[in-house]
Amino acid sequence: MKDVWVEKYRPKILEEVVGQNEITDRLKAYAETKTTPHLLFAGPAGTGKTTCAIALARGLFGENWKDNFQEMNASDERGIQVVRTKIKDYARIAPMGEARFKIIFLDEADALTPEAQAALRRTMEKYTHTCRFILSCNYSSKIIEPIQSRCAVFRFRPLKAEDIKSYLNRILKAEGKEITDDGLEALVYVAEGDLRRATNSLQVAATMGDKIDSNMIYKTAALARPEDVKNLLTTALGGNFLEARAQLDDLLIMYGLSGEDVVRQIHRAIVDLPIPDHKKVQLVDKVGEVEFRIVEGGNERIQLEALLSQFILAGEDMEH
Repeated sequence: MKDVWVEKYRPKILEEVVGQNEITDRLKAYAETKTTPHLLFAGPAGTGKTTCAIALARGLFGENWKDNFQEMNASDERGIQVVRTKIKDYARIAPMGEARFKIIFLDEADALTPEAQAALRRTMEKYTHTCRFILSCNYSSKIIEPIQSRCAVFRFRPLKAEDIKSYLNRILKAEGKEITDDGLEALVYVAEGDLRRATNSLQVAATMGDKIDSNMIYKTAALARPEDVKNLLTTALGGNFLEARAQLDDLLIMYGLSGEDVVRQIHRAIVDLPIPDHKKVQLVDKVGEVEFRIVEGGNERIQLEALLSQFILAGEDMEH
């Protein structure tokens, strides 16, 4: 089930890619001239890096693009031996048909070990006449400087809400599904700029009925409703610890959230609280501390209740 709609509605050409106009304009110039340097795509997940690589290959090579396009995932094969054998062997083979070069698309390239990246650097340099590399990563800082200097760097941004909505509405229309306005807003909230996450959440919710609302979205995405989290924090700021603790129990049981999930949603909700900015700063600092303790193995329940106590203390300070 997962990623079925992602693949079905993946843009076939660069003009169809949403939310990355500056990047696609530059890539279209490469497709028109039928040449490209080595490329480095960096940015968050679900923002169109793989899609742009495939669309560029289609623009460069036409209908037979698969003959000269090889996709590899560096998180599966991250050692130096893979670079010395599999990647090098493919890079040295001449392109098929009338193409001037082939493309190796190396996804999650930041998972490559430093030794493998050093070997890749030499391969990129030696076989440029037969092969171009497109490296995709979430964190460009994990790519060694010699590789970055050999590539044209493209930085992808999280998608805006209107871009996500327009793409999802196209899917809904094609699939004959309906969605409420609050359901569409819920998908934007769940996505956090990640179009793949939005599409997968929509697909799962669509299996529950033809008309999709926000309740279906939040339940299938395993996230609490933003208003429920805000009510929890407002109750804590009002000084009612037992009531806030009961609301926390409801969130954990109803949505099946982990401690980290709750902390992340609390972090997002703090911005909208009707409290002074200096109090928001203090509370965000406490949220970061609790998140670190949970990641390091602290008891989730104790840490979450400790965080609620910080909100109660902040509320008492504002009363005095």
